[in-house]
Amino acid sequence: MGFASHLGPWLLGTNKYTTGTTADTTQNMGAAVVAQQANVAFGTLTGNAFVLPAGAMVTHVTVVTTTVFSAATTLKLSIGGVDFTTTGTITSVGAVNLNANATTPGGWLNVGATDAQVTYTMAGTSLTTGAATVFIMYVVKGSDGAMYPTSTQN
Repeated sequence: MGFASHLGPWLLGTNKYTTGTTADTTQNMGAAVVAQQANVAFGTLTGNAFVLPAGAMVTHVTVVTTTVFSAATTLKLSIGGVDFTTTGTITSVGAVNLNANATTPGGWLNVGATDAQVTYTMAGTSLTTGAATVFIMYVVKGSDGAMYPTSTQN
């Protein structure tokens, strides 16, 4: 099986426009949630994870540790050099959810008008083992942050 690519918001539903006031005549389309992932390991404490498309709205960030780190390890994610998650502490195999940074929660709602580089920073004392995968789930929106077409767009 191959891969397929799609540019821009992918709206799913049965009613594109509201034409009345009942459930069957009201717009019910929603944008698809997609994900990207990046592997991180004890030997690379900083790096580029991936790029989010302009206008993306982050819905969830999870770090899944597959190999325990040799010491408690912290992980922080940034968009364009601005921290956008709280720092997560990894102490065992399993999943850790990262929340929006209280000082920059807007980065979750719209990453900006241009594509945004997501970087990571890990810290731990004398790490000799450890591996994890960072997952970011997001809604693809237009570069202006719009999620729905205007009535003149198809």
